[in-house]
Amino acid sequence: METHIALVDDNRRFRSGLISIIGTLKGYDVIFEVSNGEELIGHILQGHKPHIVLLDSNMPVVNGIDTISWLRSSHPEIKIIVLSKSADPPKVLSMFKLGIKGFLMKDAEAYEFEQALKKVLHNDIYYPDFVTRYLLDAVNPVTDQQRLNSREIEFLKLASSELTYKEIADQMRVSVRTVDGYRDQLFEKLHVKSRVGLVLYAIKNKVIDL
Repeated sequence: METHIALVDDNRRFRSGLISIIGTLKGYDVIFEVSNGEELIGHILQGHKPHIVLLDSNMPVVNGIDTISWLRSSHPEIKIIVLSKSADPPKVLSMFKLGIKGFLMKDAEAYEFEQALKKVLHNDIYYPDFVTRYLLDAVNPVTDQQRLNSREIEFLKLASSELTYKEIADQMRVSVRTVDGYRDQLFEKLHVKSRVGLVLYAIKNKVIDL
């Protein structure tokens, strides 16, 4: 049995190119193509129901978000893969929360479209690696302080005192070169450029008490 696909995008040339790609894949059939969400809804209400919808994230008339919301409430069995020219993180997260099964950049390679269709068809999800990393950070954000190890936090506390770097090295029982390494690592991790920046970070994040 062929997998029925609906393609929703207001760029006719892009639709033609994607239909050509899908045409080279076995087991898939684009049953209709439309330019916006309103036309998609009309086709589905007439009984032309696809298994997978490839949906432009930015469309006229009825936009991507509203179309996804309608599909999820009216036909939750239809799987949605969003297509976009750019990955706007907050927008991707909003669509993810609505229940889309995949996200693809419009300039993705043909094999990526094939992988996405296969995964989504088998009740899996498909997101490019950079989108997955963003979603994980959004769901479970990691703070700068969580990225610091115990020795870096110890150095940060001492660097916020009046001790010289040599005195800090003596107190931590390491070489001055090692202390310089801690300092440079924190400059990079915390996006600061000076010892004053380290102190301000420590105060703001309550690493030290005034």
